[in-house]
Amino acid sequence: MTTDQPGSGSVVRRILLGSQLRRLRESKGVTREDAGYSIRASESKISRMELGRVSFKERDVADLLTLYGVTEQSDRDALLALAREANVAGWWHSYGDVLPGWFQTYVGLEESASHILTFEVQFIHGLLQTDEYARAVVRLGQPNASEDEVERRVDLRMRRQKILSGDRSPHLVVVQDEAALRRPFGGSEVMRGQMRRLLELSDHPDVSLHVVPFEFGGHAAECGAFTMLRFPESDLPDVVYLEQLTSALYLDKRDEVAQYARLMDRLRTEGLTQAGTRDLLRTILRKA
Repeated sequence: MTTDQPGSGSVVRRILLGSQLRRLRESKGVTREDAGYSIRASESKISRMELGRVSFKERDVADLLTLYGVTEQSDRDALLALAREANVAGWWHSYGDVLPGWFQTYVGLEESASHILTFEVQFIHGLLQTDEYARAVVRLGQPNASEDEVERRVDLRMRRQKILSGDRSPHLVVVQDEAALRRPFGGSEVMRGQMRRLLELSDHPDVSLHVVPFEFGGHAAECGAFTMLRFPESDLPDVVYLEQLTSALYLDKRDEVAQYARLMDRLRTEGLTQAGTRDLLRTILRKA
C-alpha cells in the first residue's frame, strides 16, 4: 500500500485513498453493496468514495479496513492518516463564492500535477494570463458581475499561477492557436502586456509554449480546447479535463486519455518550435 507524496493536494489524497480502498475490496471479493451495508451507506456512496468524489469519515474508513481484513496497525494508521489529510480544505475553498464546484476539483488536481499539457483556442491559458488580460476575460464572461466579484475571480486566477514559482512547479506544455494571440481583450495596451508576459514565460525552465499559426492551415484538434494532467503518484491515472459552460468532464479511461495524448503530440509537432513561437510573439508585439 502507498500513501500520497509530500505536498499533494486534498483532491489527490481522496483519489488515492479511494483507489486503495477499491483494490482492498476487490481483493477480498466484497461487493459494493456489502461494503455499503457495513458502514450504513448505499452502494453508490461506496462508488463515490472509491472515485475520490466525497470526503471520508475516519470511522467509515476504519470499518471498511476491518471488513477488508487490514489488521496490521501500521497499514491502518497510514490509511487513516490519509483519510484525515484528504479532508483538509485546499486554499481554493475560500473562493467558493466565485468558484463552481466542478472547477474546484480541477484546481485541486492542477495544484498536485507534475505535468500539465493544454491546448487553447480562444483565450491565453489561465496560468499565463496577466491580471489585466484576466480581468477583461472575466468581464466578458460575467457581464453582470460586480467589481468585487470580478476582482475575486482575477485574484483566484493569479493565485493559481503561484504553482509555477513554487518548489514543486509542474512542467507546463501550452499549445495556443494563433487566434488566441490575435483576439484582443481589454485593448491594445493590455494585449501588449500579455505578449510581453508570454515572452517572459517562454524562457521559464518548466514552461514549453508553442503556437499553431494561421499559415499552417488547419490543425488536428477538432475537439477544441482540452487539458491533460499527469501526477507523480504511480497510483493515479492521467486525467483529461474538458470544460463546458456550466460543468466539466473529467476523463480517466486509459484508451480515451491515450487519444488525447496522441493529439497533444500531433499539435506540438504541427505548431511552431519554442524559438519560432518567441519570434511570432515578438512580431505581434512590434505591430501591436
